[in-house]
Formats: sequence, structure tokens, C-alpha cells
Amino acid sequence: MEMLFRWPLRVYYEDTDTGGIVFYANYLKFFERARTEWLRAAGISQQHLSEQQQRMFVVKNTTIDYHAPARLDDSLEISVQVKKLGRASVNFVQEAWLLSGPEPRLLCSGEIRIGCVDTTNLRPASIPELVAAAIQHSITASSP
Repeated sequence: MEMLFRWPLRVYYEDTDTGGIVFYANYLKFFERARTEWLRAAGISQQHLSEQQQRMFVVKNTTIDYHAPARLDDSLEISVQVKKLGRASVNFVQEAWLLSGPEPRLLCSGEIRIGCVDTTNLRPASIPELVAAAIQHSITASSP
């Protein structure tokens, strides 16, 4: 798996406000979808993680910057990159790029901190070893 994961996305009517512009909070949904697909590509099943290992990932913190609007029917690409892997957390850098038009344009960027919690008590818990190894592999897979 590459260090930078990319996920294509189309802007639908449900993503927009009455002016046909993507509602600002929907970028968080777009980022969530891309992280879910990134986990899937790394071989990590969130269902298995929850049911078999009593662990799940929750959003702890977000910082988002909006650069330009996306509109109805735009073609976007959402990127996911691990910034830091901790014992019980993962920090991501994510971006939304507009692909419709003459050249790609950055629309939104952010940092998202995800925490791992125990599903029985929702308290912080270490990331299971095999999951941490898969995440670590995604960080170093493209490094020389």
C-alpha cells in the first residue's frame, strides 16, 4: 500500500446546500469514507476489529481548513496519509482535491486524530499488534 492513499468521490445533491455548494461538514464525511477505504485496502476490517478484538476507532480531534468550494457533480479525490502512529492513536493528514476542470485544485485540508478504544467500556486501548503493523507498513511501503 502506498504512503498516500487516494479515494475518488463524486459530489451528489445530498452533499450540497441550496446553492449547490458542498456543505462544510460533509468534508468530514468524505474524509471518514476515505479512511475507511484506506483501512480496507490495508486489510483491516473494522467489523472484525470490533467483534473479535473489542476495539474500534473514534475521532478524537479535527482541524480543518477550507480553501475553495466543491459543487454539485464535481469529481473529487480524497487523500489519506498517516502522519503519526501512536500506541492508541493515529494522526492523519487528509486533503480533498477537485479533479473536474483544467488542473487539480486543493479544496479542503485537515488533520484528524483517531483514538482506539475498547468497545466494552469506550476507554482508550492499545491498537492491536497486527493492525498497528498494517498501519506501520502503509507508512513505510513507499519509503526508500
